[in-house]
Amino acid sequence: MTTYAVTYVYDSRSAERDTHRPAHRGFLGGLYAAGVLLASGPVSDGDMHGALLIVEADSPEKVATILDTDPFAVNGLVADRAITEWTVVFGPWA
Repeated sequence: MTTYAVTYVYDSRSAERDTHRPAHRGFLGGLYAAGVLLASGPVSDGDMHGALLIVEADSPEKVATILDTDPFAVNGLVADRAITEWTVVFGPWA
């Protein structure tokens, strides 16, 4: 398996994200329980709000396919997503 760092940038609809957050977290919890998601959490930089997810999968296309079913993605709340292969050298996932 390959490790990927995935960044989400959310759109401006924070109230709608709040509505879908329980389903989003349930989705991520399922991925974590399955060993696909290694870590995730919100990030922000000034006015930018999003998330960082660390995912293990066979390819970036597989990561995209998995995350396309995230309730935030399904409801159009992810304005931008980047999937980057990450070579872990040190840490618990090395």
